[in-house]
Amino acid sequence: MKKLSARRRHPLAAIVVLILALAATGGLYAAFAPAGEAQAEETAQSLAIDEGKKLYTVGCASCHGTGGQGTSDGPSLVGVGAAAVDFQVGTGRMPAQQPGAQIPDKPAQYDQAEIDQLAAYVASLGAGPAVPTTEQYDPAGADVARGGQLYRTNCAQCHNFTGEGGALTHGKYAPDLSDVAPKHIYQAMLTGPQNMPSFPDTTMPEQEKKDIIAYLQAVNGEDTVSPGGLKIGGFGPVAEGLFGWVFGLGALVAVAIWVAARTAKAKKS
Repeated sequence: MKKLSARRRHPLAAIVVLILALAATGGLYAAFAPAGEAQAEETAQSLAIDEGKKLYTVGCASCHGTGGQGTSDGPSLVGVGAAAVDFQVGTGRMPAQQPGAQIPDKPAQYDQAEIDQLAAYVASLGAGPAVPTTEQYDPAGADVARGGQLYRTNCAQCHNFTGEGGALTHGKYAPDLSDVAPKHIYQAMLTGPQNMPSFPDTTMPEQEKKDIIAYLQAVNGEDTVSPGGLKIGGFGPVAEGLFGWVFGLGALVAVAIWVAARTAKAKKS
């Protein structure tokens, strides 16, 4: 008893007891709490996949196959990821109304909860890009000037200088980007829908995507006024300058000839 009493009075006894208590508390939490949370998340994900499969069977399987393997009417969805589903269904492109050279956007046929369920099911078929978070695509604080450079290098050839879209070959086209939500622009760059090439984070980092989104918002904002006047379809300064040079200068030459002819006629009279 004397030895035990002496140990209790030792200066380090309180510290040892505190360490043991913290270790016991941490061990109990690690043993019980995370397992419960993980199990709850797993259950919720499983339910989302089950509901998504039901929606997929009704609205998608006729073209993409019962297991997403694809058919002659629709490509395989194995490995496209949740981001591709969120984009295609969120913009109303899917389910498609009819086959064609390109599927246009239209009002979405599913609400966001159903889209999330469809995305969960398709994601379960094979690994692919996940739906980006708000932090990933929010352009607040992005570099607009850098975004303009990146856009003109990678996007303007198809989508036009200011994102107004343009015609491609065989009845295809690059859509207008002026009213597209930042999330969908980010997802399009990430997944490469239809004729568009994909720009994964290994090719175009997250920050560069945000810069491009910021540029598109800057040139297509509600209060944006073209500093050069009429933008003539937004084809860019070279095309618009050529238009002004050919037609503007041509009109001035025509007016000058008309004035000279009238002056010469007046002198003869």
